[in-house]
Amino acid sequence: METCSSATPLPTLRQCVLVVDDHALVREGLRRILESTPPTFEVVEADNAAQALKILRQHPVNIATVDLSMPGMGGLELTQHIKSEFPGVGVLMLSMHAEEQYAMRAFQAGADGYLTKSSAGSELVAAIRKVVAGGVYVTPGQAEYAVRRLAPGPAARTRAELSDRELDVLRRLVCGERPKEIARALDLSIKTISAHKARIQDKLQLPSTAALIRYGLEQGLGGDPLRAVANTPAARGTLPAE
Repeated sequence: METCSSATPLPTLRQCVLVVDDHALVREGLRRILESTPPTFEVVEADNAAQALKILRQHPVNIATVDLSMPGMGGLELTQHIKSEFPGVGVLMLSMHAEEQYAMRAFQAGADGYLTKSSAGSELVAAIRKVVAGGVYVTPGQAEYAVRRLAPGPAARTRAELSDRELDVLRRLVCGERPKEIARALDLSIKTISAHKARIQDKLQLPSTAALIRYGLEQGLGGDPLRAVANTPAARGTLPAE
């Protein structure tokens, strides 16, 4: 694995970027973007949170791009660890989710910027440069959402009561994933996922899985509403166990 070694001085303005993502194709795509943009960046990769922390403890890094959804320790928890142990390292959260509430969770965890993977091709370098310079990368939509949250409505206040893990489980349920699939993706037991689901329903005061999914769709947690409806267990003829 290529690393950013302190034994060899980096060229002026060359920054060391740690790319953390469990998908090799995503890491390769980000590497190509960074290495093709002058001045090129020094890039080191990690496919999980534990490996990322190990690299950070052994090699100097200027900024880490962190995938929001990873098996085991997710991006939000990893960001908290990075900011606690390496406060000088910038964190740019990358995600497939465009919903602003995910960006707000990332900023609350300590991230210095939030970028969707679909916009990485055009915005990644600018975002990294902004964060490395000591700034915060915020899109207009994220800024507007933050302002609106200063006076949230009842639904926003209720959703804010969910933990980061509960919000992730809710999103996955709304997108049609079964508890077994969610457990596998998050490296958790089915019993733990069921417990999360029960707490979500209790906090949101939703009596059934159908009500939970309907609430998630109304809150925009399923991405494309039409595709989300088509992928829900109800549309497939089977609902997750209550």
